[in-house]
Amino acid sequence: MADPANSLDEQVRAADPDRWLSSRFVADERLRADLIALYAFEAELLAVPTRVTQPLLAEMRYVWWREQMDGVFAGLPRKGHPVLEALTDIVARHGLDRTRFDALIEAHIGRVHGEPHDLEAFYVGPMQVAARLLGADNPDDAVLAARVWGLMQTGRFDEARAALPEAARAARSLPVGAFPAVLPATLARSPQAGPTGKRLRLLWAAVRGRL
Repeated sequence: MADPANSLDEQVRAADPDRWLSSRFVADERLRADLIALYAFEAELLAVPTRVTQPLLAEMRYVWWREQMDGVFAGLPRKGHPVLEALTDIVARHGLDRTRFDALIEAHIGRVHGEPHDLEAFYVGPMQVAARLLGADNPDDAVLAARVWGLMQTGRFDEARAALPEAARAARSLPVGAFPAVLPATLARSPQAGPTGKRLRLLWAAVRGRL
């Protein structure tokens, strides 16, 4: 049987290569797996509109995910679903709050109905959770880096680059172990770089400990 952890890792590697690369800088294997589980959950939500053709059908899928959060936060995930089982484990071990998960799902519902990207729900909340998973006592130190990442993901590269210096200053308050959570924001320095360029940019930022 396939190892569920490896399966999630491959899923994130295919769906979100930039954050997958950033996760390689998490030294602790269990924490790296926790981060991958979070990213796999996000990847599942992001993939919904590619699997159905009608907004109403997409909304139904998101409602299903919202309902599954009841089990996740009650410690009773849907059996046999690797993402939900992994998510339930990290929620319990890290004492995570449900608010950001529900906000992300609601933002996806709005998006399939034509609403603008909710940067706070799509990018800030998840990056705060990622920082918390990696040991940040104050996940708010990741907020500015998350906004940079969100601007990049929505094609607003000039705004992202302009916001990066302030985000980099805020990120210095994060513990070293939590730095990989915000590391993708450093790609705002060269958003059009190819895979090799991105790897080098991430490596350089990780070595320096600065975005």
